[in-house]
Amino acid sequence: MNDPADTLRATLADLVDGLPPRQAARAVERLIANYRGDTPTDAPILRDRADVVAYAAYRMPATFAAVRSALTAFAEAVPDWVPGSHLDVGGGTGAATWAVSDTWGGTRPVTVLDWAEPALVLGQEIAASLPALREARWRRSRIGAALDIESVDLVTVSYVLNELTGSDRAALVDAAAGAARAVVIVEAGTPAGYARVIEARDRLIAAGFRVAAPCPHSAACPIEAGTDWCHFAARVSRSSLHRQVKSGSLAYEDEKFSYVAATRLPVEPAASRVVRRPQIRKGQVLLDLCASDERLRRSTVTKRHGDLYKAARDAAWGDPWPPGED
Repeated sequence: MNDPADTLRATLADLVDGLPPRQAARAVERLIANYRGDTPTDAPILRDRADVVAYAAYRMPATFAAVRSALTAFAEAVPDWVPGSHLDVGGGTGAATWAVSDTWGGTRPVTVLDWAEPALVLGQEIAASLPALREARWRRSRIGAALDIESVDLVTVSYVLNELTGSDRAALVDAAAGAARAVVIVEAGTPAGYARVIEARDRLIAAGFRVAAPCPHSAACPIEAGTDWCHFAARVSRSSLHRQVKSGSLAYEDEKFSYVAATRLPVEPAASRVVRRPQIRKGQVLLDLCASDERLRRSTVTKRHGDLYKAARDAAWGDPWPPGED
């Protein structure tokens, strides 16, 4: 069976080979400026094939990595469940569909909704390289209050809420909650992205969902508004296009993201979760945790803790803690 991550990298590399480097870099720079803006737009940001190829090559690996990380945490909290169907709302070229295929093997009905026709066309073209996605449906649709979602097991919404008005965000989350057994929402790992995730989290809980990840509970977030924000990082290998656009030489970058994964299924959330990079010091590891008692706390693990100390040295930002109790 094809490995989705490797197949996606190879397919995107083939695509960008046909695009002049300067044109690709200019398209990416303009599109990044649009995507980072806070002003919602009713017009598609991805206008034509050149835009879509450039942005897919630049952003799909990062989106894939962030969504894959969120899905991994979700799958750990619902270990005996595999989605029988998947709807990717605002999915563009379909990075989240690749992440779902990489998380759960096999095939399932998959639908990608997006307003940008060029993104859907390219997404279908890219998906042809992965057997699990060859039968996926790619449908043009406005994402907002008028969106009608049919019953489905899993809905993903990644890097979409920032493009919508407040009322459309609420309508989308409510529609997803009314149709799905599980909803996974990913946004940029910024204070504004976190605020959108918390807003969505509150609506999902109000609709009867339970939080599976990253939170160890479905109570209010213990972070005081305006003082900090909950986010994580996924490491992404940089392509030559990445290095050209960012004028960087590193072979990787860290994609910062905020997310919530919630479900109507029985759920076993982590006992606590590492919410900052662990600080490894001589003979001890400092772990900043969000705990099931609805508090943030720092845990100091020392050599005298034996195997737990070894686990703490291997722990990563975003991991459940303690190990084996996710």
